[in-house]
Amino acid sequence: MKIVREHILPDAESSFRLLLTPCVTDVFFWHYHPEYELAYIEGANGTRHVGDHISRYEGSDLVFIGPNIPHLNFDYGVVTEPKKVVVQLKDHFLGDAFRKTPEFAAITQLFERARLGVSFHGETKRRIGQHLGQLADMAPFERLLTLLRIFQELATSADHQLLHGEAVISAYNLQEQQRLQRVSEVVAEHYPRKIEIREVAALTNLTEAAFCRYFKRITRLTFTQFLNQYRVHQAQRLLLQDATVSEACFACGFENLSYFTKTFRRITGENPLQFKKRHRA
Repeated sequence: MKIVREHILPDAESSFRLLLTPCVTDVFFWHYHPEYELAYIEGANGTRHVGDHISRYEGSDLVFIGPNIPHLNFDYGVVTEPKKVVVQLKDHFLGDAFRKTPEFAAITQLFERARLGVSFHGETKRRIGQHLGQLADMAPFERLLTLLRIFQELATSADHQLLHGEAVISAYNLQEQQRLQRVSEVVAEHYPRKIEIREVAALTNLTEAAFCRYFKRITRLTFTQFLNQYRVHQAQRLLLQDATVSEACFACGFENLSYFTKTFRRITGENPLQFKKRHRA
């Protein structure tokens, strides 16, 4: 497990990339990219984790994410077979004229809001989900026009919620990526035991205080929050494999059952036993 920069190229004869049902439910893919991403998933209950925002979605989810916001794949841990449509596009996919054209003013504002991450609900989510599902069957020109109509509807909809605390305005540089990779590798290998901040700070050649500031700036999470999220996701995997709540708790590095249950509920929206019963049902 590590934070990954995803490299994205537009489809042939297109200014954006369209992915259909790219489900990776068994992969914890905590990643970022400089492209905008419009993601719709249907037929699933899961965790929406965008930047410093964590919440549950039920049945379906529609999210528009701006450049370089770290996020988890929305189908992680899903045990059903969901349908998923993802549109990924460059910041400049229509050129500078796009932002200067009065008819695109609402869409331009939508793209600015997306730098905080936006989720959509209600009738907007249902309609847009249908439109996104039709894109693959269209010719390139009609697909682009339909995508613009989708953005216009999203731009004028009141059925939305901002997700992230602040806009992410710059990509991670190489040194930061290497630091995060070292920290992530330690978490992935040693999460069942106690991991001290001084241990991971030493890996990055920073003091503990400097490491805490650096890690929060980059991930929008404290190291403890990051570690607990990884442990909870591993606990979910064990619960789905029929481990008991107590077994999952101690196997994933939590030192007492009460703290594990409280942390699990905060991250997933339900306690471990509810999660296990729901998926077994």
